[in-house]
Amino acid sequence: MLNLEKILLPVDFSERCLGAARWAKLLASRYGSEILMLHVVEPIRYEFSALEFGGAVLTDLVANRKTQARQRLDQFLAEDLGDVRLRRLLVEGDAAQTIVEVARKEGAGLITMPTHGYGRFRRFILGSVTAKVLHDAQCPVWTGVHLEETPAPETIRLRSVLCAVDLGPQSAEPLRWAAQLAADFGAQLVLAHACPCVVMRPGECGDRDLNAELAASARQRLQALQQEVGTHAEVEIQFGDAPKVVCNIARERQADLLVIGRGSAAGVYGRLRTNAYAIIRESPCPVVSV
Repeated sequence: MLNLEKILLPVDFSERCLGAARWAKLLASRYGSEILMLHVVEPIRYEFSALEFGGAVLTDLVANRKTQARQRLDQFLAEDLGDVRLRRLLVEGDAAQTIVEVARKEGAGLITMPTHGYGRFRRFILGSVTAKVLHDAQCPVWTGVHLEETPAPETIRLRSVLCAVDLGPQSAEPLRWAAQLAADFGAQLVLAHACPCVVMRPGECGDRDLNAELAASARQRLQALQQEVGTHAEVEIQFGDAPKVVCNIARERQADLLVIGRGSAAGVYGRLRTNAYAIIRESPCPVVSV
């Protein structure tokens, strides 16, 4: 069973949080998880406070902001999450850094949060807080699709799980996570891979079909990966740009959830790779980045 004893749910009191909360509730109900609802109160900028307020006034302002935030947090999504174990946390600090630190200190097995924005243009923007959390969090991160309307409770389900791998050294971990989730929910598991398409001029490589060879090689490697993990998922291989291929398969398969890897690099570039970033932005369903 997955390590989902605690699920961290950061909230900013916007409507977008409701979709993430409903997914957190689905998982918490299955695994008996405790949901940690976190709201981060960001400090008042020093330049603003120094120019506009005296010390006593500033102290009162900060106290009022925290009091108001606590009151909103205590009531937020009370009806939607009323029947799960729930703890509400109010912390002051930088939003992204605080989310990552709380997840680590609490031993959260998953962070669930929306991405960013509404509308045809803003749906392709990944919010800065979400991007930083994806880079730095040590546990898997659930990110919701850019929906203009909050999904109805009856649409929150897990019947089809798609796992996309690039056959890199970290491919086993997202497949294990996806396979266990699919098994726990009785969902169909599909394993997807995008192959680069080789464009050849007539007669350039004789009778060889390099694309067919690439696909055959990928299929063998996927079979070896499944043997390593102990899964028997259906395999789907398509040619083209990885984010487009993965999102296209997710649409064709009507996946309820997409599981991908983030890599393991640390430092300046963090854990989120270019393809993962694009997949998260454009996926038609929620994505778990492992």
